[in-house]
Amino acid sequence: MTIIFNKISVIGLGLIGTSILHAIKAKEDKKIITYAYDINPEHRSIVSEMKIATYVCEDIKEAIKASDLIILAIPVGAMKSVADLISPHLKPEALVTDTGSTKLSVIRDVKSSIPNNNYFIPSHPLAGTEYSGPKSGFSTLFENRYWLIICDIETKQTKELSKFFNRLGSIVEIVNVDYHDRILAITSHLPHLIAYTIVGTASDLEADLKNDVIKYSASGFRDFTRIASSDPIMWRDIFLSNSEAVLEMLQRFNEDLSDLQRAIRKKDGKKLYSFFSRTKSIREKIIDAGQSE
Repeated sequence: MTIIFNKISVIGLGLIGTSILHAIKAKEDKKIITYAYDINPEHRSIVSEMKIATYVCEDIKEAIKASDLIILAIPVGAMKSVADLISPHLKPEALVTDTGSTKLSVIRDVKSSIPNNNYFIPSHPLAGTEYSGPKSGFSTLFENRYWLIICDIETKQTKELSKFFNRLGSIVEIVNVDYHDRILAITSHLPHLIAYTIVGTASDLEADLKNDVIKYSASGFRDFTRIASSDPIMWRDIFLSNSEAVLEMLQRFNEDLSDLQRAIRKKDGKKLYSFFSRTKSIREKIIDAGQSE
């Protein structure tokens, strides 16, 4: 099998970063050299013990200077400072990508720092769990999951990146930046915001009622608590970085919610049934697309 990138750096050793390292080790050619770095020394120590990277570096400059591909698996709020740190030490022709959930802000923060003799191609794996940290990663996280590459024109570099993501198990598609941020606002960011709100409302209830909410949690509330237990730093940065698209989708959601509120108040069973039937069909389409788990 032809090696696409001989040396790969993964910056950020949380769920996504360690899953990339696990997947490279499990699926790619053993001749590939991987470099790992995280600002947290405990994370570096854990990854060293797991032996999923060829080298775990104590310095970010050492982690990236020899690599053909550098993957920034870090919170979107840290992209600018990290891009500024690595830019003077990038090997000529090296390709930099990221895994952030917002793209307009990442392009703004990273692109201007990357030298002209390097390539920056934003990307985003639509994969994850509620767990975070280096012990949460696993090699099959990206299996049959979409990995979006954000660009307007396909190039030799985007094709190479696409082949690499394919080898990690992903389905790769190319989208433009505005489309990405609006789609993610409704499919990921708004659901997380709603989950955080519902769980927050429960936590503000009187003590006895709150205890019984926890004790008698039904599957719906349990699902919300799973979503709302995601990394708070990551989600803080996402909402600050994609605020315009999130606010647009939140306005639409509020309009629909008000409509449902009126239907419940008026006991309009026909309207409620019609709405619930329409939304049920969306779930069926997600199952048919193989994206339900």
